[in-house]
Amino acid sequence: MNLTEPNHQGKILVADDEPDVLELVRPGLASAGYLVITAGDGREALEKVRLEKPDLVLLDLNMPVLSGFDVCKALKSNAATSQIPLVILTAMTMEVDRIVALEIGADDYVTKPFSPRELVLRIRAVLRRSQMQQPFPGVKQIGDLVLDAARYSVQFKGRPLRLTPIEFKLLEALIDHRGLLQSREILLRNIWSGDNSITARTVDTHIQRLREKLGTAGRWIETVRGKGYKIIGAPR
Repeated sequence: MNLTEPNHQGKILVADDEPDVLELVRPGLASAGYLVITAGDGREALEKVRLEKPDLVLLDLNMPVLSGFDVCKALKSNAATSQIPLVILTAMTMEVDRIVALEIGADDYVTKPFSPRELVLRIRAVLRRSQMQQPFPGVKQIGDLVLDAARYSVQFKGRPLRLTPIEFKLLEALIDHRGLLQSREILLRNIWSGDNSITARTVDTHIQRLREKLGTAGRWIETVRGKGYKIIGAPR
């Protein structure tokens, strides 16, 4: 969870275009120990997810700009956000709406009007189930950068990146040791198997190309002068 203070249970994004609903939901979640951020439409909700990395999204279906259905589809189709639990909050009571929401990836469904106490209990249950689920093997993530070793793929902000095998191994090694220095000697030994024909300059060249392919995420790879490289967390 994105716990920024010791006594907080997690961070929840509440996306609803009705101010009265936001004001009803916010104090109940806050008193239960959650950090609450809000969005007034679907597009703002997607932007807040990208910036804030919430632990759960509470999502109204009938929102302007982008509907809750569209937001749900966008989040579930993006490797960087697909594992964020979604709870649908809506005045729509038709069974077909509930079925469609669950089919596109929602984890639970609460209809208006609702009890704030019940809502907190439902959110706790969804978060508990989410924590019990084992992550996909081989998936490693820093911010919007997602490396899937099992599928041999890398995505940044949902966009696939085409890396060479060496670039992929370099990125994986840096992510595996996030925040820790990886010397050129260590990278040569682990990625090039200590091939004596490969020099430290070769490492520098591959790191440079990797940074270029990562785009803005390339800045997360720091050079430790005279030593090697390390990857830092995504800036907040």
